[in-house]
Amino acid sequence: MILHALSQPGQPGYPWLVFLHGFSGDHREWLPIGQQLAAYPRLYVDLPGHGGSSNIATQGFDEFSQQLTQTLAAWAISEYGLIGYSLGGRLAWYFASQQPVGLCGLVVEGAHPGLQELAQRQLRRQNDARWAARFRHQPLSEVFTDWYQQPVFASLTPAQRQALVDLRRHNQGHTLAAMLEATSLAAQPDLRATAESFPFPFYYLCGENDDKFRALAAETTATIQLIDNAGHNAHRDNPAMVAGCLAQFFVNLTSRIPYENR
Repeated sequence: MILHALSQPGQPGYPWLVFLHGFSGDHREWLPIGQQLAAYPRLYVDLPGHGGSSNIATQGFDEFSQQLTQTLAAWAISEYGLIGYSLGGRLAWYFASQQPVGLCGLVVEGAHPGLQELAQRQLRRQNDARWAARFRHQPLSEVFTDWYQQPVFASLTPAQRQALVDLRRHNQGHTLAAMLEATSLAAQPDLRATAESFPFPFYYLCGENDDKFRALAAETTATIQLIDNAGHNAHRDNPAMVAGCLAQFFVNLTSRIPYENR
């Protein structure tokens, strides 16, 4: 199944940049960043249950990896860097752990590497089930008002919270619920060790005020870049710095690609 995506052209000889948004977002989430990387052809993918892919379901991480592979093939993308935020980062990390042909760099932002204890997984499964039930049966404005009160979003101001509620309430609750269950952190493998064998660069972006994910990032072998004056959604809080970090990273990435393949 091919996922909906928006593409933007770049210059010859540059690898594609493929962007995956977070839970309840869509392809527009990364546009302000990608537009500052105009030398690269860019593909902004709508995750299953979101945006233009709202009518597409997935059963979990393996099926999503197949869907992304088919989507890349449909766009004839052979060499690319993969960038994912939060849920999109977890999906990107799992996809990269399969070491797909053509992937030449991975960047995740605020992405959980995975739970390590069975008890943690059980609690997370129960928590996600409660949220999924709310997404299915309650007005989204009410659900997102509570969603953005979670500790991970503590750095948001009241105005920022309301802006996100207004933006996210236009989703379809039942498709968000299905995606939340299918890609629950409870179902995700622990990905920490996978990065040790990556044959490509791996960067982890994290807001300096995102204490939880700063600690998680430190448990990985990724190269960590802290984003100033930012919380969990670093690319929204400080888009200029995130775009600058990606530009520097992908300058190095481009230099790794053999000239005859550019």
